[in-house]
Amino acid sequence: MSEKSKPIIFSGIQPTGIPTLGSFLGAIKHWERLSSEYTCLYCVVDMHSITVRQNPAELRANGREMLAWLIALGLDPGKNILYYQSQVSAHAELAWILNCFTYMGELNRMTQFKEKSSKHAENINAGLYTYPVLMAADILLFQTNLVPIGDDQKQHLELCRDVAGRFNNIYGEIFAMPEPYIAPVGARIMGLQTPENKMSKSEENVNDTIFLSDAPDVIIRKFKRAVTDSGNQIRVSPEKPGINNLLAIYSCVTGKTLAECESEFAGQGYGHFKTAVGEAVSEMLKPYQQEQSRLIADASYLDKIAAEGAAKAHELAAPTLAKVKAAVGFNTTL
Repeated sequence: MSEKSKPIIFSGIQPTGIPTLGSFLGAIKHWERLSSEYTCLYCVVDMHSITVRQNPAELRANGREMLAWLIALGLDPGKNILYYQSQVSAHAELAWILNCFTYMGELNRMTQFKEKSSKHAENINAGLYTYPVLMAADILLFQTNLVPIGDDQKQHLELCRDVAGRFNNIYGEIFAMPEPYIAPVGARIMGLQTPENKMSKSEENVNDTIFLSDAPDVIIRKFKRAVTDSGNQIRVSPEKPGINNLLAIYSCVTGKTLAECESEFAGQGYGHFKTAVGEAVSEMLKPYQQEQSRLIADASYLDKIAAEGAAKAHELAAPTLAKVKAAVGFNTTL
């Protein structure tokens, strides 16, 4: 199948903070095999990041660090398009046009705006409000067919589809209609201290989240402190969210089914089980950590990969942006 005939997958990754075990098991781990069937774009969305005040030097360093993680975790730059959002101006151009086709009522319903506004009350800016429109532009710019998302991002994809449909109804079939890609296994890894919530790098309790850069002793200590319940049975149950989460993690890391995991730890205590999960995660992450350390030491290589990816992304985006500009009536004869 030629590159041009492959369906397109797009995903944007924030360069703020180290990726978590949840983001790896729930999403990134599954991306490596997609490149044989899809044209895959993985964008470090540094433009999204500045809705919250950033230290410029740290933002640049974090972007490079995220790029190194993506490559270390298996995204071959020869098979995937990896780049920084800010290096492809078409993202911002399309976002402004789509702003004019997005209703304030739609943006008012976005739950993430409400959540971030409460956390950053001193800086409720227009970019934070129109963040979902830039996200829609990111996706629609490439005629994206599939978007890897978690349950918490479904609302943004629905808005993207609404805006795309509205634009298409007015001007004809300009945009492809993107669909969600949700990995069938490990799609929602929960916090170790808050198993009712998705594992998040923004969680204030450091014991809630496993970061991919965590040292082995830190990982095992966090798992030993993981919330379980007052029982002693290691089995999947609606009444056991903590145990369910640990079993899901162990299943993802080892490749064993949940039933096999239950059988392996039958009759054993929670302490032994939690330590075993921590050791399995630590061992699984070790080669990824070593490769990321090697890559981050070679800044010129990472900058080269980003520049080459940006050039490819610009080439893919140009036809869509040209059609959109012509459709709305811009003078494109330069």
